[in-house]
Amino acid sequence: MTRGPDAPRRWWHLARPRDRGPAGPGAGGPPGAHEPAPPEEAAPSGVTVRSAPPGGAPPEGTGSWRAGLSLEQLRRTGAGGGGRPAEPPVRALRLVTLILAVGLAYYGAGRLGLLRQVVVEGAVVTPLWLPSGVALAALFAFGPRIAPGITLGMLAVTSTISPVSTFSVVMAVGNTLAPLVSWYLLRLAGFRPSLERLRDGLALVFLGALGGMTVSAAVGTGTLLATGEIPWTHVWPVWAAWWAGDALGVLVVVPVLVVLIRPRLPRDVLGWVELTGLFAVTAAFTLVAIYSPLDLLFLVFPLLVWAALRFELTGSAPAALIVSVLAVTAAARQEGPFAGRTMGEVMLNLQAFNVSVALTGLLLSSLVTERRHVRERIEDACRELAEVVDTLAPSASRPRTREAEGSREAGTRREEGGRGGGGRPGAGWGAG
Repeated sequence: MTRGPDAPRRWWHLARPRDRGPAGPGAGGPPGAHEPAPPEEAAPSGVTVRSAPPGGAPPEGTGSWRAGLSLEQLRRTGAGGGGRPAEPPVRALRLVTLILAVGLAYYGAGRLGLLRQVVVEGAVVTPLWLPSGVALAALFAFGPRIAPGITLGMLAVTSTISPVSTFSVVMAVGNTLAPLVSWYLLRLAGFRPSLERLRDGLALVFLGALGGMTVSAAVGTGTLLATGEIPWTHVWPVWAAWWAGDALGVLVVVPVLVVLIRPRLPRDVLGWVELTGLFAVTAAFTLVAIYSPLDLLFLVFPLLVWAALRFELTGSAPAALIVSVLAVTAAARQEGPFAGRTMGEVMLNLQAFNVSVALTGLLLSSLVTERRHVRERIEDACRELAEVVDTLAPSASRPRTREAEGSREAGTRREEGGRGGGGRPGAGWGAG
């Protein structure tokens, strides 16, 4: 970058050893990168001088590692000895903010999850652990660097139940490792958080939910066993309930967060009316199915199919959340189809039902979305091919178009003439 006539100010740039070479024509560097510094602005060792462009903006570096600093900034930061200037704490502050935000979101979701608790073989578990889905979504949004926020959020949740101890720290570490394992497995499988492919839905179900959440269930059950809260004979039921609650949190929360981030909303008033009516009917039918003396829980599945076919993930994800929350509420109270059963049987029926609901909505909406994208790509390819044909052979495409239009007009005239009276309304009704 050359120096502008109105920019006498120079900018210091740190140079790597491989960038330092003989100055002059053909040196391989940008013009002005190795010109000598003026006497009043002597460059320190290992630092080269580059002229600033017009307007006072620092010139562009040759790599992401190169940073521009003025002489005043060098003096202010104390980098006059030739060392690389210290990185501003903006990134660190941003990272701390993200960690605290994730911890706060995890804590809020955890408090909501603790509203419905059940006791399984002497252990208190939550049938729908929402923070597991929040943690996995945060990892895909910001990366594994926000993992400390998950740990802090879990410690904050456990501190509302009992004092923080070594076992609560171990449990928080387990709840942090589980979404990290899910995130890693999904990354290996080429998962896309948009959930626009069927393979993404399958990966979220079997790798993100059912696979990764085994870690948190194993650590949590082992902690309860080590503290003596459950005996060896109750390990399997507690582990199954813990695992199902964490997995269901992933299956329910992640699709809803995807909808909130990338919504595909209706474009007209009738679409909004249909979507709102769908959610209202889903809630009403679920309540009727739960509190009916008959086993009518299967009535919710046609509604989930309707939501997936009409609105894809925008309709199926909130509908599955509504059904799961209402079912968890009835199971915690042991009402409806969950009445008169042991808590182990209640948890087994509840988790089987909720997982079936989540699978139906998620997989069907992913399949519908994938087919829509395929159809759109085919239509785009057909339009591009038609444009290419018109460009390469305009004389061949236009006569065909005119011939087709003429045939269409002739067919229309024949239809009108067949009605009698040259197409006059009611001309041939009296014949016969």
